[in-house]
Amino acid sequence: MNNALQEAFDQSKYKLTGHGRRNIQVLKDAFEDVDGQLDSDLYGEGKVIEDFQDKMAAFLGKERAVFFPSGTMAQQIALRIWCDEKGLPKVAYHPLSHLEIHEEDGLKELHNIKTTLIADETRVIELEDVVSMEDSVACLLLELPQREIGGQLPSYETLEGISKYCRNNGIRLHLDGARLLEVLPYYEKTASEVCELFDSVYLSFYKGIGGIAGAILAGGEEFVTKSKVWKRRYGGDLISLYPYIVSADHYFNQKSNKMPLYYENAKELADFYNSCHSVSTLPKIPVSNMFHVHFPQPKEEIETVLIEVMGKTGVGLINHLRATGESSCYFEVSVGDRYGEIPIEAVKHAFIQLDECMRNKFPS
Repeated sequence: MNNALQEAFDQSKYKLTGHGRRNIQVLKDAFEDVDGQLDSDLYGEGKVIEDFQDKMAAFLGKERAVFFPSGTMAQQIALRIWCDEKGLPKVAYHPLSHLEIHEEDGLKELHNIKTTLIADETRVIELEDVVSMEDSVACLLLELPQREIGGQLPSYETLEGISKYCRNNGIRLHLDGARLLEVLPYYEKTASEVCELFDSVYLSFYKGIGGIAGAILAGGEEFVTKSKVWKRRYGGDLISLYPYIVSADHYFNQKSNKMPLYYENAKELADFYNSCHSVSTLPKIPVSNMFHVHFPQPKEEIETVLIEVMGKTGVGLINHLRATGESSCYFEVSVGDRYGEIPIEAVKHAFIQLDECMRNKFPS
């Protein structure tokens, strides 16, 4: 059925989510106006990489920044540096952190760093969770937004409280800011204002921005100097990273100022979902451009509904669905350029059809 869902989405005239297909055109567009005589970077050095690193350091309000081919590499290195600094190989983060559920225990296997999981997995980390930690840790990692629970966010006051507590108690605070840009409209803060609360920060260039790959790790002078050594140890200093850097710069310039629009569109789209019978979003009102859509019915039955609606309306709702139990499922929505390109009447018609199909199939 997954193939059928993907096919229905592919065949639809309009797609509600994302920026567009991740094909080679993404790279071609990024290089369209680039001078072909521009020198490549070479093993982490050169104008193309150094200028971009300086630009990102200034944007994030940090002394320095270094470009990495992947966020997984960048974050493991950041946590290793903070553990070495304190001589304590232990960090804390959310039970559904990317490091815990998507990296094959890389932090533990490569660095022998132990982890403390704090907060219930259904909610964000609050100040009380940090204060009540029984274990001493070198670093606390916060993910903004918390993707696996619908992109939920702590209040800004909570962030300030956690930051103050960590600094008063010798705990380094690292920001998993893969989607940092997407939360700025909700907080009504600049990137540098948010990052000021953290000792180090990671930003992705392919998630909300739509680049090819790559990440920035930013912090103080000494921290970044050490991170460059670890980057070399990891094999992250490829002979050239310019395809990633040029595309990152291009799509950063193109998309970073659109985050308020994506945020407003996400709230509108979530409202459409919540207006349908037996459909709900998490959060009910999004706090970024992403949210989850939940159904209290079996995955296979909801797939047939989604395929039917997409076939009738030509509006591609989604191409994936994940079971959370025998009688429940959900999918993740990330709003980008595509949503704003769809006639609003087509969107409204799709949700009228979704509501009708859900009422017919699940009347109670």
